[in-house]
Amino acid sequence: RDTVVFYDNDFEVFIDPTGTTHNYYELEVNARETVWDLMLLKPYRDGGPALDAWDIRGLDVGVNVEGTLNDPSDTDEGWTVEMVLPWDVLEEAAPEGRPPRAGEQWRLNFSRVQWPTTVVDGRYQKDVDTSTAHPEDNWVWSPQGAIDMHRPEHWGVVQFSDAEAGAGPDSVDATPNRTVAWALRRLYYRQRAYRDENGHYAASLSYEITAPGENGTTVHIRHDGKVWTTEE
Repeated sequence: RDTVVFYDNDFEVFIDPTGTTHNYYELEVNARETVWDLMLLKPYRDGGPALDAWDIRGLDVGVNVEGTLNDPSDTDEGWTVEMVLPWDVLEEAAPEGRPPRAGEQWRLNFSRVQWPTTVVDGRYQKDVDTSTAHPEDNWVWSPQGAIDMHRPEHWGVVQFSDAEAGAGPDSVDATPNRTVAWALRRLYYRQRAYRDENGHYAASLSYEITAPGENGTTVHIRHDGKVWTTEE
């Protein structure tokens, strides 16, 4: 447990309960049912850190392999994974420490890491491209715009509902202040690029940037990327 699972083919889940891009969960599983679970206080770009000692107590994971592992002599169909995450762990970073209510939204993404291989002397060998630091393929649910899963602002939106699954359509609300938050995020990107080039942030923008939001709210973005909304 808690080995670096993505060095082999794996499936990954990322959960940001508050949508602030801070205090989010990551869970990785490979075909051997090896688990790597961790919590990030911030994305790596903003200094992390990653809490590898954080465990999803009571995690239930099941893997089914349609074929064999590490045997190129046969043809495999694939593998599937199912998982159940207990609420008493997810509540740690959930808004107000409670289960989500109907209409509330969390940010979520999935990633499938796949390493291209060739068969050499009867064994699989990774096709490592030494010209790049990212030789593996990453298939994601919500496009990231970069080979980097730790951009929570690009994750998909999951809205919770009281309706029974399959009972019919349910209304989906647009993410509040989405346009304003994205405008602030673009300013954040520009400040980060300026810092990377000059070693410090530009003096023309404050430590924290705010913009008026919808329904009398104010949207904030901090220098480390955290976005949140306050009411008047």
